[in-house]
Amino acid sequence: MESGSSQDMGNRFSYEELEEATDSFNENRELGDGGFGTVYKGYLGDGRVVAVKRLYNNSYRRVEQFVNEAAILARLRHPNLVMFYGCTSKESRELLLVYEFVQNGTVADHLHGPRAAERALPWPLRLSIAVESAAALTYLHAIEPPIVHRDVKTNNILLDTDFHVKVADFGLSRLFPLDATHVSTAPQGTPGYVDPEYHQCYQLTDKSDVYSFGVVLVELISSKPAVDITRQRNEINLAGMAISKIQKCRLEELVDVELGYESDPAARKMMTMVAELAFRCLQQNGEMRPPIREVLDVLRAIQDECLGHKDGGGKGKKDFAEPFSPNTVHAPWDSTTTTPNTSQ
Repeated sequence: MESGSSQDMGNRFSYEELEEATDSFNENRELGDGGFGTVYKGYLGDGRVVAVKRLYNNSYRRVEQFVNEAAILARLRHPNLVMFYGCTSKESRELLLVYEFVQNGTVADHLHGPRAAERALPWPLRLSIAVESAAALTYLHAIEPPIVHRDVKTNNILLDTDFHVKVADFGLSRLFPLDATHVSTAPQGTPGYVDPEYHQCYQLTDKSDVYSFGVVLVELISSKPAVDITRQRNEINLAGMAISKIQKCRLEELVDVELGYESDPAARKMMTMVAELAFRCLQQNGEMRPPIREVLDVLRAIQDECLGHKDGGGKGKKDFAEPFSPNTVHAPWDSTTTTPNTSQ
């Protein structure tokens, strides 16, 4: 393994080393497929278990993307981001990226995928996942130059053995110029999560990630996938379904009742607060969405309340304001009546 280069792309691995680590990219080692490549489980000679991302081809666009992703990943350090170990050189016969292996699957797996039956994510843990994911995005948006993830979704939120979050797949990331408020580029991302304003105007901002994260929040309270063609036509898109249910004060038709919405008043209150925060994130107008820093602050305040109730503290039932649901997604909405405001 070679040391990092002048382009700061992390440690360099030889193609042969990674070919051996993945048993010649054996299909039995395949972990998943993304927009830019297939990911394989690998075992390095030093004993590390890794995830190896094999980009689809060496076209100019892919090489450019490869160099971009490697340069981004090499400088990221956050406990809730997947660690980047290194890559092959761009002159290699194939473009390969090497990440830490996160072994407990994705949030999507546990919410509505092959591991949903395990019911391993009770409400407090889901709230923790929301907080840690928002913390990772806050870090990305705060560094200089800021980074917009561009593909925030539950399939890209991995869980370690202790169910801590590792946000993954920066294959669509773009470094943000410091003097730009948006980046015009062809829409990419995943159906059900893509900022509608971005899709219409080709304007990418940090608020595009906020919209996608709003969809993630709805998934966490509902256990429903972002897109499901088996649902009624007007509810195929989870974001639209959530907006409708919240506006009509019919949250009980959206949430996963097994999380305690009907049996636990404290859980009901907190899930309502998260739903209303998601509503703010899902505003059609990006300028009306809160910055991810505020989203994180609100979630932490909700989590503090959750921990307070768990410990027998917190407010009494009489101190809770009645849940309020906004009646439009097109008008400004003062959230301070429903969600803790800790951003001041």
